[in-house]
Amino acid sequence: LVVEAYCSESIKKQQQDVMGFLSANKIGFEECDIAADEDNRKWMRENVPDESRPATGHPLPPQIFNDSKYCGNYEAFFDAREDNAVYAFLGLTAPPGSKEAEALAKKSQQ
Repeated sequence: LVVEAYCSESIKKQQQDVMGFLSANKIGFEECDIAADEDNRKWMRENVPDESRPATGHPLPPQIFNDSKYCGNYEAFFDAREDNAVYAFLGLTAPPGSKEAEALAKKSQQ
């Protein structure tokens, strides 16, 4: 997974939230700093889908990718976490015993 990074207090808090969740759940990720690396910034801007871009300006980090597949921004991540659907959001299989795996198992039994 790739988490695009940038510096502003609210953005930094969102980045820490995403990276803290990934670390706590032992999900490997790479942080890409778009403030210090023009190539990272250009890559992010080119790879956020048109339908996920703001009406004006550029998409702000954190933007989350699984390799080159766009997963979403912080709000989408937050919503997925609230719904116990982060692994699906990230394009990953939920580990056995996780709340998400249990919810999927219950859905498939219905």
